[in-house]
Amino acid sequence: MPTPSQFETLRYDDDGDIATVRLVRPRINVKQLQELERVCDALQDTSKASLVIFRGASQGIDFTDFDPKVGLDIHGFNKWEKLVRRVEQMEKVTAFFAEGELIGGGFQLLLACDVRSARPGTVFRLPEVQMGFLPGMATWRLARYVGVGHARRLILRGDAVGTDEAIRLGLIDDVREDLDHADLRAHYRPETAVAAALARRLLLESGETQFEDALGNLLAAQFRAISQSAFLENLKR
Repeated sequence: MPTPSQFETLRYDDDGDIATVRLVRPRINVKQLQELERVCDALQDTSKASLVIFRGASQGIDFTDFDPKVGLDIHGFNKWEKLVRRVEQMEKVTAFFAEGELIGGGFQLLLACDVRSARPGTVFRLPEVQMGFLPGMATWRLARYVGVGHARRLILRGDAVGTDEAIRLGLIDDVREDLDHADLRAHYRPETAVAAALARRLLLESGETQFEDALGNLLAAQFRAISQSAFLENLKR
């Protein structure tokens, strides 16, 4: 399993039931993308954690990695979107605690997480269109959270959003000085991780699935859930 000293752009800690990924580089570069991919590999392959917490601030892509005379190809953007999708579909509950500016890619990563909190004074922004490119699949996720009207304003104008508006729009769940790990453990227990992952998958599919297909998906997921020891133990109480 990776240790914190193995990374330059983030810190990764795993205490058994909670894994924490702290973003320490102010902007996303190729190195951070590669290190986040390594973290996702560890979370998928070796970690026993049922909850993954991403935390920190991020001010978007660091374009100094690229030569402006050559221009960008789409490969790097595709790798980033696949990474965010891995987080979104992870068979663990994911949380993001925003601590400062969350711009561009950092904002996109927050949108992919199940639980979203922020420290007072945090600012959220998607400035990509104002810079002449697109905010990735935030065009899809943001509209699902806040509706097309609000998403259009935030994406086309690149408006900055503070914590009060972020709560009103449903971008974050609450504002706090720090996360309460005991509270998180109480709500997202290891023994219910499978049910949480199944519920998230059904929610992600809800906008594109017809009722009959959704019912079939639910029954398949429900069968898996009620076969788990967590459900069987609850029946004995």
